[in-house]
Amino acid sequence: MKIVCFGDSITRGVTCIKGRLRILKDNYPTVLQQYFGDSSTEIVNKGVFNDNSDLLVRRLDKDVIGEHPDAVLICIGGNDCNFKWNEVAEKPDDTHVPVVPLERYANNIRHLVKTVKEQGITPILLTLPPLDPKRYYQSISARFGKSIGHWIGLSGGIEHWHGQYNRCLKKLINQLNVPAIDVRTAIKKAGDLKDLISDDGIHLTAEGYKVMAKTIYTDLTAQFAGQKAGSGI
Repeated sequence: MKIVCFGDSITRGVTCIKGRLRILKDNYPTVLQQYFGDSSTEIVNKGVFNDNSDLLVRRLDKDVIGEHPDAVLICIGGNDCNFKWNEVAEKPDDTHVPVVPLERYANNIRHLVKTVKEQGITPILLTLPPLDPKRYYQSISARFGKSIGHWIGLSGGIEHWHGQYNRCLKKLINQLNVPAIDVRTAIKKAGDLKDLISDDGIHLTAEGYKVMAKTIYTDLTAQFAGQKAGSGI
């Protein structure tokens, strides 16, 4: 069994420590491989920093189909629902749209699912890991200035947009009848988010990635058991 982990910096394993971004060795794909041990299951990390669903579509052939996996874990959306904060800071009274608008994000997810299915690969969608809106606001306001706070207040806040994309993703999971793993809920229930989400309010800590990996492993093994029983994943 070969599984590709396809996504952005969450998949890559980025964390923020004392204001600096670092790539953790114990990212979720690495920890997931450790859970499977030296079995016949191979985990491949194809996470790229700052990626969004537009960019996943572009590199789908090379990084997923070209790997010939049995399944692909898709975790994407955090950068899609983000904004060009320099533009927001310059014009906080204007209307601003996410980097990848919601409708295009949904179409990209549909394309990813359809394309990998046509190649005989099982797509498994992951819900968006939660963020800490207070610390995320502190992080971006330190970089772009506090004028963005005015716009955030008018637009419903960072958590509003992040949640909106996650709700869209959950609807797509039902519409497309595709396997999914709810890492968002698992992380929220695992303990204090200050221990699970790093200083920038969006990337996970080492402990957060462990929770994510364990959740995925538990769900995958249950799905694999169902497959062996003839129900498929």
